[in-house]
Amino acid sequence: MATELTRNFSIIAHIDHGKTTMSDRLLQATKQVSVRVLQAQHLDSMDLERERGITIKAHPVTMHYTAKDGKTYKLNLLDTPGHVDFTYEVSRSLAACEGAVLIVDAAQGVEAQTVANLHLANQQKLTIVPVINKIDLPATNLPMVYKQMEDILQIPHEEAIPASAKNGIGITEILEAIVQRIPPPSGENYPHMRASVFDSVFDSYRGVIMYVRVFSGILKRGTAIRMMATQGNYEIKEVGVFAPAKTVIDHLGPGDVGYVVANMKESKEVKIGDTMTERSNPAIEALPGFKEIQPMVFAGIYPVSTEDFEQLKAAMGKLQINDSAFRYMAESSVALGFGFRCGFLGLLHMEIVQERLRREFNMDVISTYPGVVYELTLTDGEELTVDNPTFLPPVPNIAEIREPIVKSFILIPNDFIGDVMSLVMDKRGQVTNTETLDGTRIMLTCTLPLNEILVDFNDKLKSITRGYGSMDYEQAGYTASDLVKMDINIHGESVDAFSVIVHRSKAEQRGRILCEKLKDVIPPQMFQVPIQAAIGGKIIARENIRAFRKDVTAKCYGGDISRKRKLLEKQKEGKKKMKSIGKVNIPQEAFIKVLKTGD
Repeated sequence: MATELTRNFSIIAHIDHGKTTMSDRLLQATKQVSVRVLQAQHLDSMDLERERGITIKAHPVTMHYTAKDGKTYKLNLLDTPGHVDFTYEVSRSLAACEGAVLIVDAAQGVEAQTVANLHLANQQKLTIVPVINKIDLPATNLPMVYKQMEDILQIPHEEAIPASAKNGIGITEILEAIVQRIPPPSGENYPHMRASVFDSVFDSYRGVIMYVRVFSGILKRGTAIRMMATQGNYEIKEVGVFAPAKTVIDHLGPGDVGYVVANMKESKEVKIGDTMTERSNPAIEALPGFKEIQPMVFAGIYPVSTEDFEQLKAAMGKLQINDSAFRYMAESSVALGFGFRCGFLGLLHMEIVQERLRREFNMDVISTYPGVVYELTLTDGEELTVDNPTFLPPVPNIAEIREPIVKSFILIPNDFIGDVMSLVMDKRGQVTNTETLDGTRIMLTCTLPLNEILVDFNDKLKSITRGYGSMDYEQAGYTASDLVKMDINIHGESVDAFSVIVHRSKAEQRGRILCEKLKDVIPPQMFQVPIQAAIGGKIIARENIRAFRKDVTAKCYGGDISRKRKLLEKQKEGKKKMKSIGKVNIPQEAFIKVLKTGD
């Protein structure tokens, strides 16, 4: 099919504004999937995606549509995730497109990630087709949405198409707008073959399957190719398109989106965002716009049973091919044995990886408390990065610790501004700007330390605003902060699994919480055992694990009280001796309970 009849587009929106349902309707309208086969969230192939009602992986699909002008167009759709953790999926997919359908909820209006995703699309210079979805809802407020689109997004409301993906309203108008407004692919006159890898999956029978967008040249079976970032040489074994199932075809030409199977056997052989070119006539420069994905959150993941270490290592290798943002390296802990230090984009990403390890690879794992990457300047001028509290140098050697901060955009109803500002202050954040969006909502621009918003910030925001608040964030560099390493000592010995880097002002509160939890989960010992939270040599919180109480005076019937005292003194001496030489065995269940609670 001629390149001028091809359209490549993405669907972008805030979470739960109907992206995947819209793609279902487009599949139905173009008769790409028969009604008998079509199911809700058709492109969400993972069980996890269906259960949570979210899209985790980008899903490409090729459709054919006969427009009102009588021509048949090839439409390549990339359904993208909406959650802030998966922004990298969105940016990769957008780089393979010329246009984007931007969906706004007719009842909720413009949300934080609507703005963030529009910025991503504008950076790629994409043509925007705005759609107002869910117009069939009783709470629909079109005048409000039109005003928000013009004020916040700077999009004329006349361009917006009213639609309902659930009831199939406005679908034909959307297809016509895609055909008329989005330009065809360009760049096919470039003298060398170039294709961009925007995603990949691992198949246990065929190895690595790369999802590609061809910019120039032809990809077909037998072509010798070179990957420009890794300089690896391969031969193409199969090319095809997504219809939406993988369908083998003869070749992929300029502007096409499809998949390539080459003789790649290992996950590390492909880099997402790499440029594929011909080995015999290679391109001089790679395609622009891709950057290496850097994890923002780190945690230790350990097998519950130490015998499963090799199995966990193999599972992580396979997971990494499906998920280019996931990083891992081996580490060991005195308390938990051998495991891995893993890097994630955010907390949801971490949760998804753990869940996939359990489901797809049958692994039983526990994770340590999530932390971020800190930058250190030592007294001798050396620069370090630390993602694990265990590797933090001694305090006298550190000149400065810098923590990552994020610029956050929080959209909330006017009534909750005081409570949300208190939450931001509590998390050591600053509100740098407040902007009134309309009569009912306001946008706060804040700077916050990343490690403060990791675990419960979003939950608290939703709770305070009764579900109406939404947030999006982007990295904003590093700032110097008064951070300390807090250790948990049990019977005078430090337990590395519970060590955390925390701000000095929050250390005491955090230490008390951890000590109380450990007191509840570690069983009584033969002698009283102290649990202490310490910063260096200073104890900031303490709890005691009680001792077993054996009644040594049970056999004394009446008589002189001195006999009982003698037996109790003897018991006290025994416990004292035991305390000086005894060791506390902390059961694995105690680690699991404390580390799984997340606080």
